[in-house]
Amino acid sequence: MRPLIAGVSAAGLVAALTLGSAVVLGRPSGAPAASARPAGAPGSGIAGLQARLREQPRDASGWAALGVAYVEQARVTGDPAYYPKADDVLRRSLREAPGNDGALAGLGALAAARHDFHGALRHADRALAANPYGQRAAAVRVDALVELGRYDQALAAARRADSVRPGVPVFTRLAYVRELRGEVREARRVLELARASATERGDLAYIAAQLGELAWNDGDLGRAGREYAEALRVSPGHLPALDGRARVRAARGDVAGALADRAETVRRLPLPRHLTEYGELLESAGRRDEAERQYAVAAAWTRIAKANGVAADLETALAAADHGDPKTALRAARAEYERRCPGPGVRQCSVHAADALAWALHVNGRDAEALRYARQATATGYRGAMFRFHLGVIEKAAGKRTAARRDLAAALRLNPRFSPLWAPRAGAALDDLGGAP
Repeated sequence: MRPLIAGVSAAGLVAALTLGSAVVLGRPSGAPAASARPAGAPGSGIAGLQARLREQPRDASGWAALGVAYVEQARVTGDPAYYPKADDVLRRSLREAPGNDGALAGLGALAAARHDFHGALRHADRALAANPYGQRAAAVRVDALVELGRYDQALAAARRADSVRPGVPVFTRLAYVRELRGEVREARRVLELARASATERGDLAYIAAQLGELAWNDGDLGRAGREYAEALRVSPGHLPALDGRARVRAARGDVAGALADRAETVRRLPLPRHLTEYGELLESAGRRDEAERQYAVAAAWTRIAKANGVAADLETALAAADHGDPKTALRAARAEYERRCPGPGVRQCSVHAADALAWALHVNGRDAEALRYARQATATGYRGAMFRFHLGVIEKAAGKRTAARRDLAAALRLNPRFSPLWAPRAGAALDDLGGAP
């Protein structure tokens, strides 16, 4: 496969991919790509590797592969209990063969899955020092830099990975960095080029779902719906596409269809974001008691995740700010911000951490302080209607009515149906300010 940059003739795209740069966990972290995926179904792969290792207990590469399989099993099931198992066998691999890049890359994938992005970056760098062609380590490195908000470095790392070993894992990460800078057209071009080069059904489905996500964030329901449908056609039951289709159905007023998709999503992968969005859809439909049960399950997941070594402060902050205890939200959001954006005078910071801290400060009545972080969250150009909504609400509470009208209107222009629960509140807040400027 040719490198993406070498295969592009359009001057604008070449420029976009050579200049500096700019979510949740960000989407490529969960891509069906190199960060943590052995071949085949992870459950069957685990059984085969365990059997092999019983016969060959000194096989360092086998222990590394088993560790990666455990990380993948946690990803596809949402069960963080696999993480300690992964840690044990990856360290066993290093005891058998100190410094082997497979185990180091696996530890990087594990650290990223646990939201220890500094650790992920360290392990990825060590793995790449041992094997500069390691695709998994290169993908982990890009993901870690994105989640730490080091968007310039993330783009440079993705471009280097493309030059060394091009492929769908690199292309999707390049697209995500462009999206975080608000360069949606360039992100779409990169994903279309990735689609043209992809052959695996899982990759084709993932790319289609990401194109759907770009269209959704732009408020283009028709295009989003078509891309999610394409992902589900290529790979029936593809979870990111099912998640996206739920949003489109809710936006079109098909509440029953949206609820069915949400219920299936949380049945298969009960992660906090899915649970919270299901709860908010239920709440918007007047089913508050059922919504509260979803929020409670999300809170229970974060407790279990923390017990298994996952830094779940971002999930805790977002859920607690909207559906829990404001003080808990603020403690968690501040911890996550300090983890991802350490030190004074940080030039770039995770937009997700900045947004979470801004909103947590707002629900605690500290809007003057929240403004700095809400502005930081929107400074890269990322077209997130929820971020712009948060900024507008904070500006309104801080008495900055002109700015609040501008940003609330911008949120609704980006996507007038960005959330079944929060978009109507954005409209009400804007009406209270006299409508769009």
